[in-house]
Amino acid sequence: MNDVIPKDIALQLCEEIQKENARKKFGSGKMMCWGGIKATKDNVEGRCVFANEQNRGCYQVNARYDKIYKKQK
Repeated sequence: MNDVIPKDIALQLCEEIQKENARKKFGSGKMMCWGGIKATKDNVEGRCVFANEQNRGCYQVNARYDKIYKKQK
């Protein structure tokens, strides 16, 4: 799917994924979140998820959004 992810939903999913990744010891998703948070600090607009107009700059957010919202369509 390539639907636009509404900004509030993208941010919610991003924060959920960050919390889940923080509990992991290793993983590419954990490193992606860590790097993104470190690079953007408090600038939410700079997060990977907001890297394009569709708010689909993060594969983790995209996958979770498609899994949840694909079922609803």
